[in-house]
Amino acid sequence: MKKMTPTEKSEAKWGLLFVAPTIIGLLVLNLYPIVNTIYQSFCKTGDFGRGNTFVGFANYQKVLTSPETWQALWNTVKYALIEVPFGVVIALILAVLLNKKIGGRSVYRTIFFLPMVCAPAAVAMVWKWLYNTQFGLLNNVFHTKVAWISDPKIAWISIGAIGVWSIIGYNMVLFIGGLQEIPGDYYEAADIDGASGLRQFFSITVPLLSPTTFFIVQTRIIGALTIFDLMFMVMDKTNVALPKVQSIVYLFYQYAFTNGNKGYGATLVVVLLVFIMLLTWILQQAEKKLVYHN
Repeated sequence: MKKMTPTEKSEAKWGLLFVAPTIIGLLVLNLYPIVNTIYQSFCKTGDFGRGNTFVGFANYQKVLTSPETWQALWNTVKYALIEVPFGVVIALILAVLLNKKIGGRSVYRTIFFLPMVCAPAAVAMVWKWLYNTQFGLLNNVFHTKVAWISDPKIAWISIGAIGVWSIIGYNMVLFIGGLQEIPGDYYEAADIDGASGLRQFFSITVPLLSPTTFFIVQTRIIGALTIFDLMFMVMDKTNVALPKVQSIVYLFYQYAFTNGNKGYGATLVVVLLVFIMLLTWILQQAEKKLVYHN
């Protein structure tokens, strides 16, 4: 190995000095919380939240045998099954339409992206009003009295609809970026061959956009499985549909911060982390077969 010159050593020291704040930030804000959470999952919180008592795998046994845990995990999966497919498909259609040269294109893009910059509290207040059984806009328009967020049978669908509405703009922007990377020569050659717009979409757009699609699907699955703020602000604690809607992160919040049982709450987070890592590994394996790399 070639020995570094004094100049190279000086440059390396300055380079390390400049990246040191980022490295320290990653260690303090990411690595330490992960290690501490795993440690707390093996402990029982002491009286008044002080001191931890090591209990081994007792928390894991309680979590994995609790029907509440599996119900919350199933609620989270159901939410993801609504938000991810619908959010991706609708965003892709909008991206294709708004990638064309049409009047007011920038205005439409801005309108669809607005939900991403709205305060979550404001979004929750508006949708709670829309879903209100007695005075809500939806029931007044359709002349119904549907309990959109208090009926356990449909509440999870209502929450999922809010999630789709909130994420469409973000997904659309990513798709537009991917569409602009596709060479126009492919479409010109397809036009010469007489391919229809629908044939071009499935034969050119979808395959060449698959890396972007996979990135969006993977990140949105992780985002959907860690949903909390939307459910926390829309679903009241007295809502009878809460047990059928609350996510695993919502359950963690209840135990760790409301009940003060941080050990049990940390265990829920670790279980969710393992589930997400397993799912991510499956997606990474699927990428090798499903994603087309140009």
